[in-house]
Amino acid sequence: MTEATEAARPEGEAGPRVRRKPRQARSRARVEAILGAADRILSQEGYEALAMRRIAEDAGVPVGSIYQFFPDKGAVVDALGRRYLEAFGTAIDELVERAAEGRLTDLVGTMVDVYGEVFRSQPGGMALWAGRHLSPELARADEASNALIAEGLLRIMEHLTGGPGGERARRATRMVVWAANAVLHEVFRGDGEPDLETVEELKRMLDRYWEDLRGRLAAGDGESGGSRP
Repeated sequence: MTEATEAARPEGEAGPRVRRKPRQARSRARVEAILGAADRILSQEGYEALAMRRIAEDAGVPVGSIYQFFPDKGAVVDALGRRYLEAFGTAIDELVERAAEGRLTDLVGTMVDVYGEVFRSQPGGMALWAGRHLSPELARADEASNALIAEGLLRIMEHLTGGPGGERARRATRMVVWAANAVLHEVFRGDGEPDLETVEELKRMLDRYWEDLRGRLAAGDGESGGSRP
């Protein structure tokens, strides 16, 4: 687990509700098969079709073996949800690293493409989030993950502008995360091909917002506290 995804875990939460962690290679492979089957069912048939016996059938394992690791369907969903969120945490870690090394020349385009690919690669997650079949724990983890992504974007912004972002930049990064999440969820939630022109429109919208924000940060308008060299 990355530093980012570990930080996304709400304080006091113990993590996925598993009965025991798989330690041997055979057990880890079985858990991967279980989660892979649950992901396929979510993406192809929806949350309503997700049942322990159905998961066992798709995974090719005895239903009793699922209960060795997960006490109920909700625990399987929580484990899947955390896997989806970890993918976003990994993506933001990599973007921050690229910015620190001076390899992020197109913030908006790169960010949207990277996150679009994460959305594209987890159709089960889209089905889960579209229906909001989230436990209170997973909903809190989702909120914490969004906050972490916004914090990562703030760090990237500070690398690109050469100074601390301040409260204005913090507010802006939260708005970018909310806007991008809303649009990308709509683009990738359907069964057909995603509307990539809508993704390009999202880039245009965020790019203009980013340029306006850079200008306000450079002007030092009394709220950001940062400046551009």
